[in-house]
Amino acid sequence: MLMVHCRSKDDDLGAHGLAVGESFEWSFDPSWLGETLFWCSLAVEDKCLSFVAYYEGDMYTEYWYVHDDGVYGQTRHANATFYEAPWRRVSPRQY
Repeated sequence: MLMVHCRSKDDDLGAHGLAVGESFEWSFDPSWLGETLFWCSLAVEDKCLSFVAYYEGDMYTEYWYVHDDGVYGQTRHANATFYEAPWRRVSPRQY
């Protein structure tokens, strides 16, 4: 089971357990000050990673995909995929 925990300065979306093939999504209204930022932490077995899932200046990344070697983003318009963050090994319960 993949554990996903996303949050911003003002909102904690909570931890969610996802099985293979499941997805997690949310919606929000960006700050009128242009300061919206969400980051996510992922954990599975003895691996974890964290990455910025959304920030106001990046209007292109729409989807994030988890793979064996880390997390990838997919852009909205160019439909291009890029590598964002690698997994790192951790002790059990370090997440």
